[in-house]
Order: sequence, then C-alpha cells, then structure tokens
Amino acid sequence: MNMANIIRFGLVGLLWLALCYLLVSRMKQVTLLNLFPVIASGIIIFVPMYKKYIKKDR
Repeated sequence: MNMANIIRFGLVGLLWLALCYLLVSRMKQVTLLNLFPVIASGIIIFVPMYKKYIKKDR
C-alpha cells in the first residue's frame, strides 16, 4: 500500500470519526437504534475502500 492510500484512509477515517462524534455527542441517550447509522456508515465507507486498496494489493 503506497503513501497516498495511507493518507487517504487516514483523512477519511478522521473525517468519519469527527462526524460520528458530532452525531453521538448531540444524542440525548445512546441506544443501539441511535448507533446503527454510525455502524452502517462505517461499513458503507470502509469496506469498499478495503476491497479496492488493501485486498487488491495482496
């Protein structure tokens, strides 16, 4: 994996974490139903990137 892909993963990861923090910090109570969008967005964002950049290199 080259340096550009590492930087891309890092930036996307930090942006995703910041948005998830904003979402979770504004919730009145944290339940599994409220956390589902956070988990689903992580799957939607990181699984295709993993398949494209990491699995392809192996």
